[in-house]
Amino acid sequence: MLAAGLGFLAAFAIIFSGIPIAIALALVGFLGFAALNGVTPALSMIALAAKDSTMSYSLSVIPLFILMGNFIAGAGISGDLYRAAQVFIGRRRGGLAMATILSCGGFAAVCGSSVATAVTMAKVSLPSMRKYGYSDGLATASVAAGGTLGILIPPSVLLVIYGIITESHIGKLFAAGIIPGLLGIFGYLMAVQWTAWRDPSAAPPGAIADRAEKIDAVRSVWPVVLLFGLVIGGIYGGWFTATEAAGIGASGGFFFALLRGRLSLATLYEILLDTVQTTAVMFALLLGAMMFGEFINYTGAHEGLLQVVEAKGLPPALVITFIIIIYLVLGCLLESISMMLLTVPLFFPIITGLGYDPIWFGIMVVVLVEIGLITPPIGVNLFVIKAVSKDVSMMTIIRGIIPFIVADLFRILILALVPAISLWLPNLLFN
Repeated sequence: MLAAGLGFLAAFAIIFSGIPIAIALALVGFLGFAALNGVTPALSMIALAAKDSTMSYSLSVIPLFILMGNFIAGAGISGDLYRAAQVFIGRRRGGLAMATILSCGGFAAVCGSSVATAVTMAKVSLPSMRKYGYSDGLATASVAAGGTLGILIPPSVLLVIYGIITESHIGKLFAAGIIPGLLGIFGYLMAVQWTAWRDPSAAPPGAIADRAEKIDAVRSVWPVVLLFGLVIGGIYGGWFTATEAAGIGASGGFFFALLRGRLSLATLYEILLDTVQTTAVMFALLLGAMMFGEFINYTGAHEGLLQVVEAKGLPPALVITFIIIIYLVLGCLLESISMMLLTVPLFFPIITGLGYDPIWFGIMVVVLVEIGLITPPIGVNLFVIKAVSKDVSMMTIIRGIIPFIVADLFRILILALVPAISLWLPNLLFN
């Protein structure tokens, strides 16, 4: 227990000093394992972790889903999604902000990355909302919050990482993310409505679209519907595995971009380069997390904590409450992947030891990570939106995001009290 506690403190100190999370986790994992077992076993552990984090067939799902999202973004489909949502609800007060949330949810269904969703949709939706006089707070907050849907609505890269490090069924995780993702969209729409009700001038109505515009908008989004249905429906229908689905999705994204005439050699090079760079970062993080996890597991910290919980007679619900509070606090300090890789190796054995479903816990973790993405002072999506809209102050973005954080807190409460919301669909599809 003491060794694990010192390891966590060292990891936090190194991360906050500016060292990349992958290096911090790997360094603490190696030094901690070496201190307990010797240098030679620690070197062997590095070799095994490197093999497991690079030679696993299941890991190929990560670059393929990243590539699919990059092709979809390169094809300009994000703009079509926003326009489709805009022509149907843009005429309502707050309609453009709600269209942003809906289009973020649609783009998340074929992207899987929060940052990519936020950056892409900010470029599409912010100019339109500013044109119609939306307040900077609501406009930027709706994009920042909507972007978080990219890590929950399948295919989600973060759910894939959780599935790999906990050896959970990725198809079940994808299924479990759908209803909580839709619940998140609904909560964000209510946050927009609340903001518009409190200050009608912050969300004026947009232009009214005619029938021809609506028909054209629907036709323009068929690639997203088809690709999402093929990838996710194929997994749930048992036609192919998650890895095969990722390959089909990447191929589909390539052909859609090609058919739209958006795939020049320069664009293809940028897409492939971005995919390789993102994948390299992900794999480095996984390697560091595996080394850190081996060290934590060897200390037996999770077994010790579970014994303490059982000896004290603490109710499982109270343990879950403590874990949720820890995630909410860490969300103010760490970015999403760092938070997941640091905490899951410790908390996962405790959760399963208490009899909780690992699929449900995965959804809880990802939703809590989502909240961290928009929680000051280190909310990554807040900085992403600030970088896109340089003339908007950070305090304006933070004030605008508060109703969306409140909506997310209600969502995590509902998911914690009613696990069936997350588990109904995977149980229906896979059992």
